[in-house]
Amino acid sequence: MVVLRALNRVVDVMRVPVDGDPARAVIDVGPLDGAAEVSCGVLVVGGGSGGTAAALAALRAGCRVVLTEETDWLGGQFTSQGVSALDEHDHIEAFGGTARYYDLRHRLRDHYRATAGEAGRQPDFNPGNCWVSRLAFEPRVAAQVLTQMLEPHADRLTILYRCKPVAAEVVADRIERVTVMGLDDRRLHTIAASMVIDATELGDLLPLTGAEHVVGAETVAQTGEPQAQPVEAKRHCVQSFTYTFACERRPEGEQHVVAPPDRYAHDRDTQPFSLRIEVHGGEIYGETSGWLDYRLFDTMPGTKGGLWTYRRLLDRGSFATGVPHDVAMFNWPGNDYRDRSLLDGDEVEVARALQEAKRVSLGFLHWLQTEAPATTARRGAPELRLRPDVMGSVDGLSKHPYIRESRRIRALKTIVEQEVSAHHQPGLRAAHFADSVGVGWYPIDIHRSGPDDVGASCRTRPFQIPLGSLIPVRLVNLLAGGKNLGSTHITNGCYRLHPVEWNVGEAAGALAAFSLTRGVTPADVWQRPELLASFQLRLLAEGVPLAWLIDIRFDDPRFVGAQKMFMLAPHRFAADLRFNPEEP
Repeated sequence: MVVLRALNRVVDVMRVPVDGDPARAVIDVGPLDGAAEVSCGVLVVGGGSGGTAAALAALRAGCRVVLTEETDWLGGQFTSQGVSALDEHDHIEAFGGTARYYDLRHRLRDHYRATAGEAGRQPDFNPGNCWVSRLAFEPRVAAQVLTQMLEPHADRLTILYRCKPVAAEVVADRIERVTVMGLDDRRLHTIAASMVIDATELGDLLPLTGAEHVVGAETVAQTGEPQAQPVEAKRHCVQSFTYTFACERRPEGEQHVVAPPDRYAHDRDTQPFSLRIEVHGGEIYGETSGWLDYRLFDTMPGTKGGLWTYRRLLDRGSFATGVPHDVAMFNWPGNDYRDRSLLDGDEVEVARALQEAKRVSLGFLHWLQTEAPATTARRGAPELRLRPDVMGSVDGLSKHPYIRESRRIRALKTIVEQEVSAHHQPGLRAAHFADSVGVGWYPIDIHRSGPDDVGASCRTRPFQIPLGSLIPVRLVNLLAGGKNLGSTHITNGCYRLHPVEWNVGEAAGALAAFSLTRGVTPADVWQRPELLASFQLRLLAEGVPLAWLIDIRFDDPRFVGAQKMFMLAPHRFAADLRFNPEEP
């Protein structure tokens, strides 16, 4: 039986107006007949961080790939979403990412070294010298680097920019074709693919293909998670999203104040616009919460710095030429948008939510320029100048909102809080997954959607990415390639960050290629030990760690052997995150 699901209208996020009618960004799809058809081995829908990594992995394995992307930049949270100060972990300079992820980091640093002077000669050079991340950069630079990483495979790669999926054809639990529409020319492209990876920011293919999926927050009864909803599942509890923006700091006395948007006073008081943030201690576990007061430029007691240096992308003091002023990006609770979910409502309602989110961010900028505690001596920093060129947009905001939570597949394996939380895992590592296809580490960090959300927060142990979380329960040739993997609302809070999403996408691309080469389904790889072992060996050969052994890098000749030994006997390494190769 053939199932064809199609959308009647879609929203072009890059054309949502700050003012005026939000319906201007809604596009009628029209009849689907007459679409140009192409075929490939692997179709990756969504060119964000996971999608780009998935395409690169499949290409390296020899597949023909079609990659579609909603914006005109590849990279997602690295680029079009503007979060170009990486959310990583304490070990990242030596361990905790894939070889391709480290290649990306090295290329980003190398781009700036020539003009950076003495600072650029440091191995861990950070162009922004920010305190939240060990590496910050301009979004456009990451877009250029990611394109360069794909260029050696151009003969087997087709990239369709400014395209959005509008229909899918499914036969006997297999996706046969996906139709995407060009948002600029309304042209339809139907892509026939053997394997399909959904790496969209919101899990767009899941409803189109009829894939079983979850939206919002589950209950304690469903997942057993202490921080889940106590009684009733809440579909609208999806993490808040954010339009980021970048400013440069001009000399004090200059005036670059943006006009206050509509509802400025309301948003200032209800968001609220503030540099005081609550530090969640995990109240459900008996830990207390507290508050930290920041200033825009001064370092306050108990803080690591001011908001300006928090996600600073370029530190002019680190450059000999080419950077006359500091440039910083703003992604802060004050400009999170919480009022509506992008996963519910019709297209006009979604466009209206995006429009309101833009006004929240512009309002937060106006507040920073006019009312915020800039230093202990003055309020407001009118010298902050919005930099639309940094985000590559007309209005100065990121091309695409920063999405923290997607629709999530009902997977062969769903990761729950108890498996990663430090409160439930007493050892140095999180629960061991024998089907691991990567690693990650970040606290469970839920940006609330509103008063109904639990606002979960807690420390985690260094964790693994289970293969089963990438594979849906029914469709045989669909894989999750990003934040839509089999996590819960709670564990999404630690599996959504840059290196983890990249690793998820890379594993999905490698799995798609492996399944095609072996003539098996992804579920076969998960279920059959000999196939799983062969696939994991393939990942290790590509520099993808399966376990936390922080003293054996991917480029160490002992890497594959050490990782294999851990996977065979993880209990032998319980006392240390290291392999300690020099010891007996």
